[in-house]
Amino acid sequence: MAGRTYVIVGASSGFGQGAALHLGELRANVVLAARRSDLLEEVAGRVRAAGGQALVVTTDVSDPAKVEALANAAAARFGRIDVWMNIAGVGATGRFWDVPVADYSRMVDVNLKGVIYGSHAALRRFLAQGHGTLVNMGSVESEVPLAYHSAYGATKAGVLSLGRSLNEELRHAGHGKAIKVATVMPWAVDTPFFQHTANYSGHADRMALMDGPEKVVQALVWVSLHPREELPVGWKAQAASSAYHLFPDLTERVSANIHRAELAKGTPQAPTSGSLHQPVAEGRNVEGGVRARMKREDAAAEAGAAPLPAAQEPR
Repeated sequence: MAGRTYVIVGASSGFGQGAALHLGELRANVVLAARRSDLLEEVAGRVRAAGGQALVVTTDVSDPAKVEALANAAAARFGRIDVWMNIAGVGATGRFWDVPVADYSRMVDVNLKGVIYGSHAALRRFLAQGHGTLVNMGSVESEVPLAYHSAYGATKAGVLSLGRSLNEELRHAGHGKAIKVATVMPWAVDTPFFQHTANYSGHADRMALMDGPEKVVQALVWVSLHPREELPVGWKAQAASSAYHLFPDLTERVSANIHRAELAKGTPQAPTSGSLHQPVAEGRNVEGGVRARMKREDAAAEAGAAPLPAAQEPR
Protein backbone atom coordinates (compact mmCIF):
# COMPACT_ATOMS: atom_id res chain seq x y z
CA MET A 1 0.00 0.00 0.00
CA ALA A 2 2.90 2.39 0.74
CA GLY A 3 3.27 4.90 -2.05
CA ARG A 4 0.01 3.98 -3.84
CA THR A 5 -2.14 7.00 -4.65
CA TYR A 6 -5.81 7.02 -3.70
CA VAL A 7 -8.37 9.68 -4.62
CA ILE A 8 -11.26 9.60 -2.15
CA VAL A 9 -14.33 11.59 -3.16
CA GLY A 10 -16.40 12.13 -0.03
CA ALA A 11 -13.50 12.03 2.41
CA SER A 12 -14.74 14.47 5.05
CA SER A 13 -16.73 11.99 7.15
CA GLY A 14 -18.20 8.49 7.20
CA PHE A 15 -16.71 5.78 5.00
CA GLY A 16 -14.48 8.24 3.14
CA GLN A 17 -12.87 9.57 6.26
CA GLY A 18 -12.46 6.07 7.65
CA ALA A 19 -10.81 4.81 4.48
CA ALA A 20 -8.49 7.84 4.36
CA LEU A 21 -7.34 7.32 7.93
CA HIS A 22 -6.78 3.60 7.40
CA LEU A 23 -4.82 4.27 4.21
CA GLY A 24 -2.72 6.81 6.08
CA GLU A 25 -1.76 4.11 8.55
CA LEU A 26 -0.66 2.01 5.56
CA ARG A 27 1.48 4.94 4.29
CA ALA A 28 -0.49 5.55 1.12
CA ASN A 29 -0.82 8.85 -0.72
CA VAL A 30 -4.37 10.07 -0.09
CA VAL A 31 -6.13 12.82 -2.06
CA LEU A 32 -9.07 14.07 0.00
CA ALA A 33 -12.07 15.56 -1.80
CA ALA A 34 -15.36 16.90 -0.39
CA ARG A 35 -17.09 20.24 0.19
CA ARG A 36 -16.01 20.92 3.81
CA SER A 37 -12.48 22.29 3.42
CA ASP A 38 -11.83 22.78 7.13
CA LEU A 39 -12.75 19.21 7.94
CA LEU A 40 -10.68 17.88 5.05
CA GLU A 41 -7.66 19.69 6.48
CA GLU A 42 -8.27 18.00 9.85
CA VAL A 43 -8.43 14.60 8.19
CA ALA A 44 -5.31 15.38 6.16
CA GLY A 45 -3.43 16.18 9.36
CA ARG A 46 -4.42 12.82 10.82
CA VAL A 47 -3.38 11.00 7.63
CA ARG A 48 0.05 12.64 7.76
CA ALA A 49 0.44 11.92 11.47
CA ALA A 50 -0.26 8.24 10.76
CA GLY A 51 2.53 8.09 8.17
CA GLY A 52 0.77 8.78 4.88
CA GLN A 53 0.83 11.74 2.54
CA ALA A 54 -2.28 13.85 1.98
CA LEU A 55 -3.54 16.43 -0.49
CA VAL A 56 -6.77 18.38 0.07
CA VAL A 57 -8.83 19.39 -2.98
CA THR A 58 -12.18 20.96 -2.11
CA THR A 59 -14.65 19.48 -4.59
CA ASP A 60 -18.37 19.47 -5.30
CA VAL A 61 -18.83 16.24 -7.25
CA SER A 62 -21.88 17.60 -9.06
CA ASP A 63 -19.57 19.93 -11.02
CA PRO A 64 -17.68 18.01 -13.74
CA ALA A 65 -15.08 20.78 -14.09
CA LYS A 66 -14.21 20.49 -10.40
CA VAL A 67 -13.96 16.71 -10.66
CA GLU A 68 -11.59 17.08 -13.60
CA ALA A 69 -9.55 19.61 -11.61
CA LEU A 70 -9.39 17.09 -8.75
CA ALA A 71 -7.94 14.43 -11.06
CA ASN A 72 -5.41 16.88 -12.47
CA ALA A 73 -4.31 17.97 -8.99
CA ALA A 74 -3.86 14.37 -7.84
CA ALA A 75 -1.79 13.45 -10.90
CA ALA A 76 0.30 16.62 -10.65
CA ARG A 77 1.14 15.96 -7.00
CA PHE A 78 1.74 12.20 -7.03
CA GLY A 79 2.38 11.37 -10.69
CA ARG A 80 -0.40 8.84 -11.08
CA ILE A 81 -3.70 7.64 -9.58
CA ASP A 82 -3.81 3.98 -8.57
CA VAL A 83 -7.29 3.91 -7.01
CA TRP A 84 -10.24 6.29 -7.32
CA MET A 85 -13.05 5.93 -4.77
CA ASN A 86 -16.45 7.56 -5.44
CA ILE A 87 -17.92 7.56 -1.93
CA ALA A 88 -19.77 10.89 -1.69
CA GLY A 89 -23.52 10.42 -1.35
CA VAL A 90 -26.66 12.13 -0.10
CA GLY A 91 -30.12 10.80 0.67
CA ALA A 92 -33.76 11.73 1.23
CA THR A 93 -36.27 9.93 3.46
CA GLY A 94 -40.06 10.13 3.19
CA ARG A 95 -42.95 9.32 0.95
CA PHE A 96 -41.93 9.97 -2.63
CA TRP A 97 -44.51 12.71 -3.19
CA ASP A 98 -43.60 14.56 0.03
CA VAL A 99 -39.97 15.21 -0.95
CA PRO A 100 -39.37 18.38 -3.01
CA VAL A 101 -38.30 17.71 -6.56
CA ALA A 102 -35.31 20.03 -6.07
CA ASP A 103 -33.97 17.57 -3.48
CA TYR A 104 -34.33 14.71 -5.93
CA SER A 105 -32.51 16.69 -8.59
CA ARG A 106 -29.62 17.34 -6.22
CA MET A 107 -29.50 13.69 -5.16
CA VAL A 108 -29.15 12.57 -8.77
CA ASP A 109 -26.47 15.24 -9.32
CA VAL A 110 -24.37 13.88 -6.45
CA ASN A 111 -25.12 10.16 -6.25
CA LEU A 112 -25.29 9.30 -9.93
CA LYS A 113 -23.91 12.13 -12.05
CA GLY A 114 -21.09 12.67 -9.55
CA VAL A 115 -20.13 8.99 -9.82
CA ILE A 116 -20.28 9.25 -13.62
CA TYR A 117 -18.01 12.31 -13.60
CA GLY A 118 -15.55 10.68 -11.21
CA SER A 119 -15.55 7.42 -13.14
CA HIS A 120 -14.95 9.27 -16.40
CA ALA A 121 -12.01 11.25 -14.99
CA ALA A 122 -10.48 8.18 -13.37
CA LEU A 123 -10.86 5.75 -16.28
CA ARG A 124 -9.32 8.09 -18.82
CA ARG A 125 -6.24 8.34 -16.61
CA PHE A 126 -6.19 4.61 -15.94
CA LEU A 127 -6.28 3.93 -19.67
CA ALA A 128 -3.39 6.33 -20.26
CA GLN A 129 -1.21 4.77 -17.57
CA GLY A 130 -2.30 1.16 -18.20
CA HIS A 131 -3.71 0.26 -14.79
CA GLY A 132 -6.04 1.36 -12.01
CA THR A 133 -8.98 0.41 -9.83
CA LEU A 134 -12.25 2.33 -9.63
CA VAL A 135 -14.30 1.74 -6.46
CA ASN A 136 -17.87 3.06 -6.46
CA MET A 137 -20.09 3.16 -3.39
CA GLY A 138 -23.34 1.36 -4.00
CA SER A 139 -25.70 -0.02 -1.38
CA VAL A 140 -27.83 -3.05 -0.65
CA GLU A 141 -30.45 -0.72 -2.15
CA SER A 142 -28.61 -1.02 -5.46
CA GLU A 143 -30.41 -4.36 -5.75
CA VAL A 144 -33.23 -4.25 -3.18
CA PRO A 145 -35.59 -1.25 -3.58
CA LEU A 146 -36.54 0.31 -0.24
CA ALA A 147 -39.76 2.22 0.42
CA TYR A 148 -39.24 5.77 1.76
CA HIS A 149 -35.80 5.79 0.08
CA SER A 150 -37.23 5.51 -3.44
CA ALA A 151 -35.05 7.96 -5.36
CA TYR A 152 -31.95 7.21 -3.29
CA GLY A 153 -32.29 3.52 -4.16
CA ALA A 154 -32.78 4.44 -7.81
CA THR A 155 -29.48 6.34 -7.85
CA LYS A 156 -27.68 3.43 -6.20
CA ALA A 157 -29.17 1.01 -8.74
CA GLY A 158 -27.70 3.28 -11.41
CA VAL A 159 -24.26 3.08 -9.78
CA LEU A 160 -24.37 -0.72 -9.87
CA SER A 161 -25.49 -0.78 -13.50
CA LEU A 162 -22.72 1.67 -14.43
CA GLY A 163 -20.03 -0.51 -12.86
CA ARG A 164 -21.26 -3.65 -14.59
CA SER A 165 -21.30 -2.07 -18.04
CA LEU A 166 -17.93 -0.35 -17.56
CA ASN A 167 -16.27 -3.68 -16.80
CA GLU A 168 -17.62 -5.08 -20.06
CA GLU A 169 -16.37 -2.10 -22.04
CA LEU A 170 -12.93 -2.44 -20.46
CA ARG A 171 -12.92 -6.14 -21.35
CA HIS A 172 -13.78 -5.37 -24.96
CA ALA A 173 -11.02 -2.76 -25.09
CA GLY A 174 -8.45 -5.29 -23.87
CA HIS A 175 -8.00 -3.71 -20.43
CA GLY A 176 -10.17 -6.05 -18.37
CA LYS A 177 -7.28 -7.48 -16.37
CA ALA A 178 -5.40 -4.26 -15.62
CA ILE A 179 -8.33 -1.90 -14.96
CA LYS A 180 -11.22 -2.93 -12.74
CA VAL A 181 -14.45 -1.37 -11.50
CA ALA A 182 -15.84 -2.52 -8.14
CA THR A 183 -19.16 -1.62 -6.53
CA VAL A 184 -19.28 -1.90 -2.73
CA MET A 185 -22.77 -2.61 -1.36
CA PRO A 186 -23.21 -2.24 2.41
CA TRP A 187 -26.25 -2.72 4.62
CA ALA A 188 -27.49 0.31 6.59
CA VAL A 189 -24.47 1.64 8.49
CA ASP A 190 -24.04 4.00 11.44
CA THR A 191 -22.35 6.99 9.77
CA PRO A 192 -23.14 10.74 9.57
CA PHE A 193 -25.14 9.96 6.42
CA PHE A 194 -28.22 9.75 8.63
CA GLN A 195 -27.50 13.21 10.08
CA HIS A 196 -26.96 14.66 6.62
CA THR A 197 -29.90 13.11 4.81
CA ALA A 198 -32.94 15.15 3.82
CA ASN A 199 -35.93 13.95 5.79
CA TYR A 200 -39.63 14.55 5.20
CA SER A 201 -40.97 11.48 7.03
CA GLY A 202 -41.64 13.28 10.32
CA HIS A 203 -39.23 11.03 12.20
CA ALA A 204 -35.49 10.44 12.45
CA ASP A 205 -34.44 7.71 10.02
CA ARG A 206 -33.17 4.37 11.32
CA MET A 207 -32.89 0.71 10.29
CA ALA A 208 -32.92 -2.65 12.04
CA LEU A 209 -29.62 -4.45 12.72
CA MET A 210 -27.53 -1.46 11.70
CA ASP A 211 -23.83 -2.17 11.10
CA GLY A 212 -20.84 -0.21 12.35
CA PRO A 213 -18.66 1.53 9.75
CA GLU A 214 -15.49 -0.47 10.43
CA LYS A 215 -16.34 -3.45 8.24
CA VAL A 216 -17.21 -1.21 5.29
CA VAL A 217 -13.97 0.75 5.67
CA GLN A 218 -12.06 -2.54 5.67
CA ALA A 219 -14.02 -3.71 2.62
CA LEU A 220 -13.17 -0.54 0.69
CA VAL A 221 -9.46 -0.96 1.28
CA TRP A 222 -9.59 -4.71 0.61
CA VAL A 223 -11.46 -4.41 -2.67
CA SER A 224 -8.99 -1.79 -3.89
CA LEU A 225 -6.38 -4.56 -3.82
CA HIS A 226 -8.66 -7.48 -4.75
CA PRO A 227 -11.26 -5.96 -7.11
CA ARG A 228 -14.63 -7.67 -7.40
CA GLU A 229 -17.40 -6.42 -9.63
CA GLU A 230 -19.81 -6.39 -6.70
CA LEU A 231 -19.09 -6.71 -2.99
CA PRO A 232 -22.07 -6.94 -0.62
CA VAL A 233 -20.55 -6.17 2.79
CA GLY A 234 -21.52 -8.47 5.64
CA TRP A 235 -24.02 -11.26 6.00
CA LYS A 236 -27.06 -8.95 6.08
CA ALA A 237 -26.27 -7.38 2.73
CA GLN A 238 -25.42 -10.78 1.28
CA ALA A 239 -28.64 -12.32 2.60
CA ALA A 240 -30.76 -9.44 1.29
CA SER A 241 -29.18 -9.73 -2.15
CA SER A 242 -29.68 -13.51 -2.26
CA ALA A 243 -33.28 -13.23 -1.06
CA TYR A 244 -34.07 -10.63 -3.69
CA HIS A 245 -32.75 -12.84 -6.48
CA LEU A 246 -34.99 -15.69 -5.30
CA PHE A 247 -38.11 -13.84 -4.10
CA PRO A 248 -38.03 -10.24 -5.36
CA ASP A 249 -41.62 -9.22 -4.58
CA LEU A 250 -41.57 -10.74 -1.10
CA THR A 251 -38.22 -9.17 -0.30
CA GLU A 252 -39.48 -5.75 -1.37
CA ARG A 253 -42.57 -6.08 0.84
CA VAL A 254 -40.61 -7.27 3.87
CA SER A 255 -38.02 -4.53 3.44
CA ALA A 256 -40.71 -1.87 3.11
CA ASN A 257 -42.50 -3.11 6.22
CA ILE A 258 -39.28 -3.16 8.25
CA HIS A 259 -38.36 0.37 7.21
CA ARG A 260 -41.83 1.70 7.98
CA ALA A 261 -41.74 0.07 11.42
CA GLU A 262 -38.27 1.45 12.15
CA LEU A 263 -39.23 4.96 11.07
CA ALA A 264 -42.20 4.76 13.42
CA LYS A 265 -39.77 4.42 16.34
CA GLY A 266 -37.71 7.45 15.38
CA THR A 267 -37.64 10.72 17.26
CA PRO A 268 -40.08 13.28 15.80
CA GLN A 269 -38.24 15.53 13.37
CA ALA A 270 -39.17 18.63 11.42
CA PRO A 271 -38.74 18.51 7.64
CA THR A 272 -35.18 19.23 6.53
CA SER A 273 -33.15 19.20 3.33
CA GLY A 274 -30.10 18.11 5.36
CA SER A 275 -26.79 18.62 3.60
CA LEU A 276 -28.13 18.18 0.07
CA HIS A 277 -27.74 21.77 -1.03
CA GLN A 278 -25.23 23.12 1.49
CA PRO A 279 -22.73 21.43 3.82
CA VAL A 280 -23.69 21.24 7.49
CA ALA A 281 -21.49 21.51 10.58
CA GLU A 282 -22.60 18.32 12.31
CA GLY A 283 -21.49 14.83 11.39
CA ARG A 284 -17.71 15.19 11.37
CA ASN A 285 -16.59 11.66 12.24
CA VAL A 286 -16.56 8.16 10.77
CA GLU A 287 -19.41 7.02 13.03
CA GLY A 288 -22.71 8.86 13.21
CA GLY A 289 -24.14 7.92 16.61
CA VAL A 290 -27.29 6.43 15.06
CA ARG A 291 -27.17 3.21 17.08
CA ALA A 292 -26.83 5.18 20.32
CA ARG A 293 -29.86 7.27 19.35
CA MET A 294 -31.83 4.14 18.52
CA LYS A 295 -31.06 2.72 21.96
CA ARG A 296 -32.37 5.90 23.58
CA GLU A 297 -35.51 5.81 21.47
CA ASP A 298 -36.13 2.15 22.28
CA ALA A 299 -35.44 2.68 25.99
CA ALA A 300 -37.87 5.60 26.12
CA ALA A 301 -40.55 3.48 24.44
CA GLU A 302 -40.00 0.61 26.87
CA ALA A 303 -40.12 2.98 29.84
CA GLY A 304 -43.53 4.18 28.78
CA ALA A 305 -42.47 7.66 27.77
CA ALA A 306 -44.96 9.82 25.95
CA PRO A 307 -45.77 7.90 22.75
CA LEU A 308 -44.25 9.26 19.59
CA PRO A 309 -46.52 10.39 16.81
CA ALA A 310 -44.42 7.83 14.97
CA ALA A 311 -46.83 5.18 16.16
CA GLN A 312 -48.62 6.24 13.00
CA GLU A 313 -47.47 5.42 9.48
CA PRO A 314 -44.64 7.79 8.44
CA ARG A 315 -45.81 10.79 6.47
